[in-house]
This record gives sequence, structure tokens and C-alpha cells, in this order.
Amino acid sequence: GVGRSIRRCRLFARGLTPCCRQSFSRSLMPVDTKRVRGPDESQSPLLFARLDAEPKPGPLLPRADGRSAAEPRPVFARAGLVSQADGSVYAECGRSKVLCAVYGPREIERKEERRLSGAALGCEFRFAPFSCKKRAAWIQGNLEKEYSSIMEQSLQPAVCLHKYPRSQIDVYVIVLENDGSTLAAALTCASMALAEAGIEMFDVVVGCSLRQCGAISLLDPTALEEFNAASSKGVDNGSMTVALLPTLNQISGLVSKGEWEKQTSVEAIKACVEGCQKLYSVVQQCLTRSVKRKIPEFVSKA
Repeated sequence: GVGRSIRRCRLFARGLTPCCRQSFSRSLMPVDTKRVRGPDESQSPLLFARLDAEPKPGPLLPRADGRSAAEPRPVFARAGLVSQADGSVYAECGRSKVLCAVYGPREIERKEERRLSGAALGCEFRFAPFSCKKRAAWIQGNLEKEYSSIMEQSLQPAVCLHKYPRSQIDVYVIVLENDGSTLAAALTCASMALAEAGIEMFDVVVGCSLRQCGAISLLDPTALEEFNAASSKGVDNGSMTVALLPTLNQISGLVSKGEWEKQTSVEAIKACVEGCQKLYSVVQQCLTRSVKRKIPEFVSKA
């Protein structure tokens, strides 16, 4: 029977060397067929990485990509890539890549959470595990929770929530590659996805970031140019992200880090607003192409 077979295996294992006995015992253990197991002894690939391969922070000007201080990175946006979502947009801001999917408006499952005044807007911001140089965890971190809350507060003034009572609208943003200014890119991408889903809005939201280092202001900073509180100290040294409603010319969200003088912060806000206006044309072109793909007959007749 089974007991006799187990006794035979134990007697056989006693006559083996310790190394062979360990391998034999591992072979009898149940195997998880759903997981690709790595080798028993492995080392981190970071041990073999060249120390000089990673760029180190240097002078802010001239910029590494050749842009001027007030020039944003080129932006590419494409709508309708996620077929299961009601609205979706993929956007590239330089080397930063963001994907957003919108689901809703749909009925809230719990009756106690339904609101007659309007829909509930929920936002979730995540970094893909492979998006950063240091692998991100699957569990949502503090920075991701902070960005999710900022997105929700910045998008609410732009959406006509009162048009959808007793319903919810869910916005999911995932960063595929992080090369700086991910919050601004996520705000713009989420706004386009909401419009592509056919949700009524007062205006779209365009985000723009700025890095301040003394008298130098860098619009749309990269990951190497972004503010680091540990290494950047002093007055007029920080970062700022502005969410703008370009048609209404109103600011729906503003986040800043570091120490700012009053006049410097006002100039930084103006620079971010001008950067948002420059990106507004890209948002219009993306949504126009999306409408033309959805209703080509109507566009041809018009």
C-alpha cells in the first residue's frame, strides 16, 4: 500500500549521501505547476550591473535631450486600445508611457453607497512592476495612493457627475515606463479616456509639471531632472504639477513640493499653465481622430 511505499523510500534515502538525500527529498515534494520555479541558488542581476552605466545627476542646463528650459516633451496619444473598457487612451510623453482605462457609468452594487446627487468617481494609479529602475511591488504603495487621491480631486471638477446619479465611474491608470512627470501624463491621459468613453464633461483636464532649482525652471522634467527632497535643499528648490481646464481657464488641481518664494511660485504656475495650453492641441487631435474612427459615415456626410 501507500505506507509500504513510503517506508521503502525512507530506507532508500538512508543509504544516500547528504547531498543526494536532499535532492531525493525535494523530488518527492509536491510541485506547483502554475509557477515557473527559478534555480535553488540565484543572485540578483544588479550585482553584475556596471556602476557607471546609470547616469548621475549633473548640471540642469543644457538638458540631456536637447530641449530648452520651457519646452515640453513631444506627446503621442491614441484612443480606443482597450476593447473591454468604455474608454481608453495610451499616451507617450517622451519616454514616459501611460495607459488609462475608464469603466462606467455603471450601477453601484451596494445600495448604501448610492448617491442621488451624482456619480461616484474613483481613480486608481499604479506603477507597473517593470516601469521603474527598481522593481515596483504589486501592492499599492504610498506614492500611488497619493497620486490616486490627487487624480480624483483634479478630475472631479471637470466631470458632470450630477448627470449620472446612483452610479460610479472608475478610472484606472497604469504607468508602463517611468521617465518623469508621470502624474501630469496620467491626468491628461485619464481626461482623454473619460471623454472617449462618452461621459459628459465641462472641460478636459491637461496636466503639466515643472522643476524649480534656484533661478532655473525646467518644464516637463525627466526622471533624472525631477525633484529629490533628500539631495535638494534650500529656497526655490522643488517641483510643481498643475491640472488645468484649458477652455474654462481654471486650475482644478495643484501639487507642489519643496520650499518656494511667493513670486517664484506664481511664475511657476504661469509657466505650467502655458505648458498645458501647448499640450491642449494634442488632446484635441486625439479625440477628433477617435470620433472619426467611431462614426466615419457621419463625418463624411458633414
